[in-house]
Amino acid sequence: MSALLELKGVSFAYPSPGEGGGRAPFEIRDLSLTVEEGEILGVIGPNASGKTTLIRLLSRVVAPARGDIVLEGMSLTRLGRAAVARSVAVVPQDVPRGFPYTAGELVLMGRFPHAPGRFFESEEDRAAAREAMELTGVLDLARAPLDRLSGGERQRVVLARALAQRPRLLVLDEPTAHLDLRYQAECVGLLRRLNAEARLSVVLVSHDLNLAAEVSHRLLLLHRGRAVRLGPPESVLDEATLEAVYGCRVSVEKHPSSQRPVVHVVWPQPDPASRG
Repeated sequence: MSALLELKGVSFAYPSPGEGGGRAPFEIRDLSLTVEEGEILGVIGPNASGKTTLIRLLSRVVAPARGDIVLEGMSLTRLGRAAVARSVAVVPQDVPRGFPYTAGELVLMGRFPHAPGRFFESEEDRAAAREAMELTGVLDLARAPLDRLSGGERQRVVLARALAQRPRLLVLDEPTAHLDLRYQAECVGLLRRLNAEARLSVVLVSHDLNLAAEVSHRLLLLHRGRAVRLGPPESVLDEATLEAVYGCRVSVEKHPSSQRPVVHVVWPQPDPASRG
């Protein structure tokens, strides 16, 4: 595999809140990694570890204070937003309520980066949108207003919008957060199929360690803006490391069929002395 995306010593900090602003602003420090062509990279870590900031950096919403992000051999700083969006598609957790469009119209918006100065979609745009909706199982919802869809339906529509962009890199923010078990399985199957057949590279950001371990070739464990570990799931999901990062007891075993690591929380037991 060859690198599709590379972060070279990337650092980024949000502006300081100033005096009386509470805790220090969050900062990513000296982050270096690659995303290979045809790779699924899982990004895990507790709250405020840098996962959302990494998504914003990869999609050029914010720019590094130091270091560089290189996409297909070109620095993101030299690319416009539309050019980045032609290669990188982001799937957020949801779209804002009150968004006055149908599911089909939202999916067609994924075609905007391919002709940002155009007012009307082409036949190619409509074909790409239809294909994306068929892949995600939402074609029958094309005329439905977004506000009438369930959380799971909306999530699949947002995924369809990203696929309509026909990106080289798909960045997913908690893609199964609103899905029931059936659609979680379908989502995982779709990602694996796109990855295997279309060589689509994926950055999967998730709080679900077991989902990330099951589908990812490598995992990146973030903590307080730093990379704690980067490597195969079995080397990253180490009990001592996870306990130090998450601050709770865990056990790690192998899945009986896939042999991928499975993380269990060791739930605290009530103190008998406190019952009185």
